[in-house]
Amino acid sequence: VLGSSPVTIVVTSEADTWDIDTSSCPGCGQFVDWDKMPEPQQPAQIPRDVLGRPPKELKRLAREGCWAGSHAGRARLYPRLIQQVSCRLVTPDAPVYRDVAARLFGKPGESSHPLPEFLQGCPVPTYCLNTHGVAALKRILICVGALFPDITHSPLLPALAALLLHYSQDEAQCFESVSRLLASNAPHAGYVDQSFLAHQASCMTFGDLANKHCPAAHRLIAGAADSVLEVYSEWLWWLFPGLPFAYAVRVLDVFLLEGQKVLYRIALALLKHFRLSVAPAGLQGADVKAELRAFVGNIAQHVTVDKLLERAFGIRLFSRKEIWLLQMANRKALVERGITVVQRRPSFHLAVDMQNFSSSTVTAQEMRLIWSWIPERFSLFPPLLLFSTSEDGCSLQRFYTRCEGYEPTVLLIKTTEGEVCGAFLSSDWSERKKSGATSGFFGTGECFVFTVRPEAERYEWVLIKKPELAKAVPRSRQRSPSPAAESALGSSRDSRSPSPNHLAVPSPQRRGRLSPFLAVRHFLLPSKTASMFMSGSRDGIVIGNGG
Repeated sequence: VLGSSPVTIVVTSEADTWDIDTSSCPGCGQFVDWDKMPEPQQPAQIPRDVLGRPPKELKRLAREGCWAGSHAGRARLYPRLIQQVSCRLVTPDAPVYRDVAARLFGKPGESSHPLPEFLQGCPVPTYCLNTHGVAALKRILICVGALFPDITHSPLLPALAALLLHYSQDEAQCFESVSRLLASNAPHAGYVDQSFLAHQASCMTFGDLANKHCPAAHRLIAGAADSVLEVYSEWLWWLFPGLPFAYAVRVLDVFLLEGQKVLYRIALALLKHFRLSVAPAGLQGADVKAELRAFVGNIAQHVTVDKLLERAFGIRLFSRKEIWLLQMANRKALVERGITVVQRRPSFHLAVDMQNFSSSTVTAQEMRLIWSWIPERFSLFPPLLLFSTSEDGCSLQRFYTRCEGYEPTVLLIKTTEGEVCGAFLSSDWSERKKSGATSGFFGTGECFVFTVRPEAERYEWVLIKKPELAKAVPRSRQRSPSPAAESALGSSRDSRSPSPNHLAVPSPQRRGRLSPFLAVRHFLLPSKTASMFMSGSRDGIVIGNGG
């Protein structure tokens, strides 16, 4: 068990004799073009009893590249690691593959079948596979399509199958490994997204993480790209197939043990290094997606794989459960925009167009930057004006009246000197009434304050940057959210009928809604001041605390 979520990695008994022999692996390598295969940079250092080591030590060995020096060692280790992945009771295995492949392709193993429809638009990298290997990869993917009919979109699947095929004894073994990863049922630790909805939610989740952990790179991209979400929608491509084989297979080493969370970490590390590689002039006028692809393809010129992984694991992400909560919240926002589980591509543009945005407080370009700062699940929706002093006057009570019933809200303030600042407020202002006559604090850790002029800067909850200041609440004290609960759609200011373009607070009767990401109850905080996000009274409003 790692953190607060049970993740099955490897469990072996003392009587188990799963020694790893790195000298040879019969049958392995038949799909590989050895002229393309990079030579190991160091001799193999895999302990023969590696599978009997404690999970934490096993994870440390993978991160340090313990089995990077032996192709045969990986070939023996990968299938055994994957055999320990917790998966559904009925999962297609090697014998099932042989039977299905014989029926589909006949005895010679030749096929004119097209690739499954769910791979439309997805890259199918071949890395160092030979001609025989490329044909085998195609057959494996066709059989996956036949045996997993519920998959509608899976960009990671072809690269994952291709990499595993390098180290498989035959097609059936590779298929079984892929099948187990697809059928994984470990809580909060999935391996492969299998629908456009799930994939797009992971892209939005990466955008949220990049916003928090790579602020300099995020600001750079937001200033140069028309749509930040479109740039981050390629985050998985940066890893597979973007990275060279020698880097991609090191990512696979840790991915098999740690799941999708490790992919977020490595992609964030790539983003940080990309920012360092950009010239002082920035990215103005450049194709940001093309620049990132070129950077990842030439990653060896910028950083070694060991340094890249070292930086990745130096990024302190929240727990798997917190990331899962965020993914579920992003999925719900996409569902409210009309994305379905069976949908293969969006029928409309997801990003909000700010070109027609008009305000006397900020420009459209400044609003686009602010919109890039707010959580991805809310940035899918266009801004709706609730209150303006030019229209509603300067009554604080009227401010509360106009804003109650909506969450989240963005507050923009322009001073008489022309400076602009503001705040992103995650909770409904009506929550201030729960404190009675006193001025109580409410909100979540997603609240932040910012400046736009004279300098654009964002100031977040201290625990975003220093999660070590708080500990996760034990599982017994957490209330499990319901990912199936749907939030009610709000209506606009003039009480028109509900619109999929507007997001408002769910009705009080629907208390089963998903908990806000970074809710205070998920953490053991060092003091009450650590959770002072927002407060409102007759005398004024307060956002933040101290410093």
